[in-house]
Amino acid sequence: MNEQANFATKVLTLHQRLASVKMTLPGSYQLVNPYSGEQKHAVDQITAAFYHKYFNDNHKRRLILGSSPARKGTAITGVPFEDAAELQAETGIAVAKFQIKPSSTNFLYDVMQQYGGKRKFYSDFYMSFACPLGLSKISAKGNVINSNYYETNVIKDRLMPFIVASLQEQIKLGVDTSVCYCIGSGENFKVLTSINQTYHFFGSIVPLEHPRYVMQYRFKDRARYIQKYVAALNCK
Repeated sequence: MNEQANFATKVLTLHQRLASVKMTLPGSYQLVNPYSGEQKHAVDQITAAFYHKYFNDNHKRRLILGSSPARKGTAITGVPFEDAAELQAETGIAVAKFQIKPSSTNFLYDVMQQYGGKRKFYSDFYMSFACPLGLSKISAKGNVINSNYYETNVIKDRLMPFIVASLQEQIKLGVDTSVCYCIGSGENFKVLTSINQTYHFFGSIVPLEHPRYVMQYRFKDRARYIQKYVAALNCK
């Protein structure tokens, strides 16, 4: 990766490499790759506009990692945790088949606002995933549904070399490795902690409750969880 390139260019170059990833998974599991999928042209335009707007510099950013892109979320738009309607408003580019305004995004937009606004947030943080490509599977009823890389040991073990390599690539973007924030205080945190014990990528990993969990099960305490996020992100 070109050391002279800025953060935005490095991210977009990483997306180009992800576009070439192909992997056969066990059973009915499949990778969902926004960078080579049926909306690749729109994704390329959106990601270029977004990253050049917020990451067109060489600032070191701290990493915030979810587990893997949602099948009807980032796995379509290519921009982690951003809402399609918001992206269209910012870039003028539309993407189809997107689940509008997921609760996780609403929560994170509130976190960004409390932190000091979107531009300040993205000047300090780079949001991504432990497994940067989405996963789907066929349910018992024959429907295509979302999946996670840690759902079964077979899937997790099959994806682990890709996950470790992807973490190494994301660190090369120019991130501050003193701390990593983990979205999901359960299995995602458990797996990332195990990886870190082996590879020592980060000084520490801070677990944060998944926004979907907060919005679905702790909605009345939503403000407290937002403040918990902001307090954690403000600790350097």
